[in-house]
Amino acid sequence: MRSPPAAATPFDERLFAVMRLVDPAVGTLEPYEFRYCLENVAPPEGWESVRLESMREIEERIRSRGFFSGIRAGSRSAGRVPLDPAISALTRTLLAGLATGGYPVEWVDAHFYFDVRGFFFLPRTVYFTEPVLRHFGGKPYRTFEQGQKRLASSLEVGYAEFREANREIDGFFIESILKLVSAKGTPILFTIAGPTAAGKTEIGGRLREALARAGRKASSIEMDNFLMDNGHREALRIDSMGKEAFHFSMFLSDLDALLAGRTVTIPRYENGVSSHTPDGVLKSDGRPIVVEPADIIFIEGNFPFQIGEVAHRIGIKVVYLTDDPVRLKRKWRRDIDLRKKYDVDYFRNRYFRTQFLRASDCYQAQMEACDVVVDTTGAALWATAETIGLLEGRS
Repeated sequence: MRSPPAAATPFDERLFAVMRLVDPAVGTLEPYEFRYCLENVAPPEGWESVRLESMREIEERIRSRGFFSGIRAGSRSAGRVPLDPAISALTRTLLAGLATGGYPVEWVDAHFYFDVRGFFFLPRTVYFTEPVLRHFGGKPYRTFEQGQKRLASSLEVGYAEFREANREIDGFFIESILKLVSAKGTPILFTIAGPTAAGKTEIGGRLREALARAGRKASSIEMDNFLMDNGHREALRIDSMGKEAFHFSMFLSDLDALLAGRTVTIPRYENGVSSHTPDGVLKSDGRPIVVEPADIIFIEGNFPFQIGEVAHRIGIKVVYLTDDPVRLKRKWRRDIDLRKKYDVDYFRNRYFRTQFLRASDCYQAQMEACDVVVDTTGAALWATAETIGLLEGRS
């Protein structure tokens, strides 16, 4: 697909005008600021050298697992890491196509979102697949005003404004969990999964506060504490996501003990080392963790209800979801501005690579198996028919 002939208006001016339609945050920039950003992604041979692919070719690429798994993040701390060439090429192609009219704004918006801080395009991830929609009867249980729309012009997002944007949906979610705990009875295992920077930790803390106000005792058991020594896993080439990486039988027996109202002593995992040997014996210098029984026991860990032996023990399974563009803005603020955790291009490479892969490997499957999905971006709470019955006192 050849590039359309260039118009008389300079490339950067044409692109600036159309990019304000693509992403409201671009409108916060002055033209000269936009040019600064554009210089960082400009092809060495000039924008006229960019070949526009067909929209079908591009759509096929961003639906391919191989495209994302081929992205190389680099090292997060070894100095300057280049943006992966595949990401650079995609961004240049879309920018050139928008500036020349080769790609409609509507098509770009349907398949991509633009991040101003990173000044790159990322494919939109599909979380609500057909199986997920069927699992929840095709529509959300309750919807609210989409407060995250107020974040559209932000270059990065702090938790205070994120929390305010989600005030209504979060309040309803907490109220719903309190109802479910009462309806299902205690003790009960609870887990909340979801992508990075979706707000799981914060909403979990607020839920604990609400439970305490309601006179409910809460405790937690963290799956990562059951990991075996990192050296042991590496020596045996054990996948760190698999059950073989954990003191798995101990984990199951401790869950059962907590459900029976008994105190348990669990392993502690710190800096790649477990307090227990691979066969489950406490090391001489090991410091185990005591977990008290409670009304609601939080299982901390991102994938517990993808494990069959664990899933059926969990009384309330939740996926807490925030769409990728907003999570990326949260991560700019949290991980780059405040934590200063990553090299910027490592950060961009890693985020681009992992969203598609994690959605297909983890979150879509979890959404097909959970009781509740909290979609904070859509301001909607999705619940299974059985869960709705409990919330409305019909079961």
